[in-house]
Amino acid sequence: MNQTAAPNLACLKQQVSLQPLTTFRVGGPAEWLATPRHQGEFQQVLDWAIAASIPITPLGAGSNLLIGDRGIAGLVLCTRRWRSTRFDNAGQVTVAAGEPLPTLAWKAAKRGCRGLEWAVGIPGTVGGAVVMNAGAHGGCTADVLRSATVLDPVKGLRSLTLADLGFRYRTSVLQGENQVVLEATFQLEPGHDPALVMADTLAGLNQRRATQPYDLPNCGSVFRNPYPHTAGSLIEQSGLKGYRIGNAQVSERHANFIVNLGGASATDIRRLIHHIQAEVEQHWGIQLQPEVKFVGDSVEGNVPAHRETAR
Repeated sequence: MNQTAAPNLACLKQQVSLQPLTTFRVGGPAEWLATPRHQGEFQQVLDWAIAASIPITPLGAGSNLLIGDRGIAGLVLCTRRWRSTRFDNAGQVTVAAGEPLPTLAWKAAKRGCRGLEWAVGIPGTVGGAVVMNAGAHGGCTADVLRSATVLDPVKGLRSLTLADLGFRYRTSVLQGENQVVLEATFQLEPGHDPALVMADTLAGLNQRRATQPYDLPNCGSVFRNPYPHTAGSLIEQSGLKGYRIGNAQVSERHANFIVNLGGASATDIRRLIHHIQAEVEQHWGIQLQPEVKFVGDSVEGNVPAHRETAR
C-alpha cells in the first residue's frame, strides 16, 4: 500500500482490538478501524482507503464472524454507529445499516407491523442481515426486503433491488464484496394489533433463549442446515455436544453453536469447526458448510481437525 496520509477523523483509529466488537469475543486487532457516524465520514474514509490501496473489510455487529488471532490487515469499516429508522403509514420502513435487528423487530411490533417477528433474537445489524440473508423460524430478510443502498468503492452510491441482491439461503451477491450496505428498505404488514404482534415477538425470543446459548459468547449458528437435515441434529447424533478444544466448546444447549467458555482463541474455534466437519462427514457422509464467515489472519493458517481433546 502507498503512503497516502490518513484523514484526521475521530472515527478512524489504528491497531484496535476487535474482540469487543465481535460476539465470539476472539480475534486480533484491526490495522485500521473506522466507525463513521454519517455518510460524509464513510466517504472520506473510503476515498482514503481506495487512494492508499488499503483492503476494506465491512463489520456490523460482529456476529456470524470469526476473526483470526492475528487480526485484519487494512481497514475495518464498522457500521454499528450508523442508526436511524423511518416508518411510513403503509408499513414500509427504511433503516440504517447499523440498526440492531432485535431493535428493529421491537419497533415494528410496537407499531403493529408484522414481518420481522423472526428477527428479534438475531444478534446482528440490518447491514449484516442484508449481506447474509439472515433468518430464523421460517422467516428471512429476502421475505421482506425491497431495496438496499450500498456504497461501492468504485461506483459510488448504488440502489439495489431484491432481484439485484441475488438472495439464496444465508447469502447474497454482496457476500465477499467490498460494497458497504448503508441502509435497507423493508415492506411490512401494517394495521395489526400491536399487543398481539409484540406477544408473538416475545414468544419467539423466549423460544430462542430456551434453546440457544445466550449466556456465553458465540457467533450464532455455525453451519448451514443441509436440507432435509439440520446441522444441530447431525452434530448431536455424532456425539459432539459438549466436545471442546481449548476453551471453545460445542454448546450443551444447541449443537450448532460453539461457545467461548472464556479465553478461547480463534484457532481453538477453527479447530473445533474442522473437527465437527470431519466427524459429521465420517458418520453421515455429509459435508457441513459453515455459515460463520472467516476473516483475517489465523496463527496457523488452515488449521487441521483436532481429535485429541476430550469433552
